[in-house]
Amino acid sequence: MRWENLAPDSGHSRADAALFGADAVTTRTFDTPEFAGITFHEVRARSVLDRVPGASRMPFEWTLNPYRGCTHACVYCFARKSHGYLDLDTGVGFDSQIVVKVNAPDVLRRQLAARRWQGEHVAVGTNVDCYQRAEGRYRLMPGILAALRDHANPFSLLTKGTLVLRDLELLRQAAEVTDVGVSVSVGFTDTGLWRTVEPGTPAPERRLEVVRTLAAHGIGCGVLMAPVIPFLGDRPEQLRATVRAIAAAGATSVTPLVLHLRPGAREWFASWLGRHHPHLVNRYERLYAEGSYAPKWYQRRITRQVHDLAREYGIGPARAELPRRLRSAGHPGAGPPDHGSPVSGSSSGAPVPRHTGPCPSGPTRLSLL
Repeated sequence: MRWENLAPDSGHSRADAALFGADAVTTRTFDTPEFAGITFHEVRARSVLDRVPGASRMPFEWTLNPYRGCTHACVYCFARKSHGYLDLDTGVGFDSQIVVKVNAPDVLRRQLAARRWQGEHVAVGTNVDCYQRAEGRYRLMPGILAALRDHANPFSLLTKGTLVLRDLELLRQAAEVTDVGVSVSVGFTDTGLWRTVEPGTPAPERRLEVVRTLAAHGIGCGVLMAPVIPFLGDRPEQLRATVRAIAAAGATSVTPLVLHLRPGAREWFASWLGRHHPHLVNRYERLYAEGSYAPKWYQRRITRQVHDLAREYGIGPARAELPRRLRSAGHPGAGPPDHGSPVSGSSSGAPVPRHTGPCPSGPTRLSLL
């Protein structure tokens, strides 16, 4: 396992300084049913604020990810590639070998207090879910949210986890002093599809209950309708059912994103598709023949359908992108992190990955670019 000279969550070379040293790693397993087969690698991070490259599509400049690897086990997760930087398997290993930055709250507080920090917007949980099951044991997010609140630093977070409700009071307190954005990822409400592509996540209806509860406490919550999975979750009746449920939960907005398959996610998803839906392999080969993203005509069609449905159900399309900087320069806070490591999307299927671990056996012909 390689811990020195880590490439960051996406984009930077291994020439970047290490995020933590090998002498700072403690490996643990827990003898409880919810963590059966899961190994935790506890590390002491040197930096937790990661800078997104200027060329990124992301509407934010800084990210924070207290975990690497994710027990949600979403077969399409773009972040699988990041495990390869640690010489960890990007398939099953990504789902079961979880890196925990146990000192994340303390490091964040130090970085926010640094004189050079400009108080920029921080996007939390953009690589893997900050409210995955591990958070129930390690409880990193309360300290992270408290640090952001105490420095009145604007932030947003994205999750598929219901555990975010544990920190509802902290979110409310932060929203009183700074700009806070919360989004929940719900790509579909089809329970059969959910059980096979997102086996470690709470059910879609439970995630929508999070939206409803946040709204009831005065915290607006948008829904990232992602990913919309071609040929499995994109039928008009499926889109309608999902948008209707999102609207009924009181979401402030809905943002559809079509599945994309960068190297890493692509191999793992291809293997899953060949086992579960072999009749779709040829269709996927054609749809993704030009690269990681579905054709623009297909993306536009899905976006138009979802936005039309959103208007019909009274929530309208999502707001425009967040500004990269929500506060003026000179806001008190922390200096740039010691080691920038961009994360280029969310686990709903935004950019990155290259697969370095084994894929399960099974028929597949989905070409890997």
